[in-house]
Amino acid sequence: MSIENVRQHLKKFKLEKRIVEHEEVGDTVEHAAQVLGCDEKQIAKSLTFSINSAPILIVLAGDAKVDNQKFKAFFHTRPKMLLFKDVEKLIGHVPGAVTPFAVKKNVKIYLDKSLSRFPYVYTAGGSLNSTIKLSMIELEKYVEHNGWIDVTKGWALN
Repeated sequence: MSIENVRQHLKKFKLEKRIVEHEEVGDTVEHAAQVLGCDEKQIAKSLTFSINSAPILIVLAGDAKVDNQKFKAFFHTRPKMLLFKDVEKLIGHVPGAVTPFAVKKNVKIYLDKSLSRFPYVYTAGGSLNSTIKLSMIELEKYVEHNGWIDVTKGWALN
């Protein structure tokens, strides 16, 4: 029911009709880019971590990778990804469908600098076959985030 939670969350902003359900599964950056016919870097992937036993979610560009040194400098601990089996319970979405919308209340959300180079990106829509296209202004406005951070590497400003 994660997609319905996302739909209800986006309804507050009159964006619920922006969720697109596809026939194909887009559970990875590669699959989502194929389904959408876009570059992988335009997929906003949501990675989940545990910081001092609390779940966090970082939204980053599809071509970015977490830089361990930057992560540790910002969070004062090494990155520890949530276990696959714990993602739904702690975040509110199944792996492959994690989106920054309609997550559990105690989850801190961060937007990574790697996203800022695009006019728009595609996020998961709460199911393995749904997406939402959002401008950077919309992403920043409608995601209840804790700020922009710079914890990635492997992407270029283009």
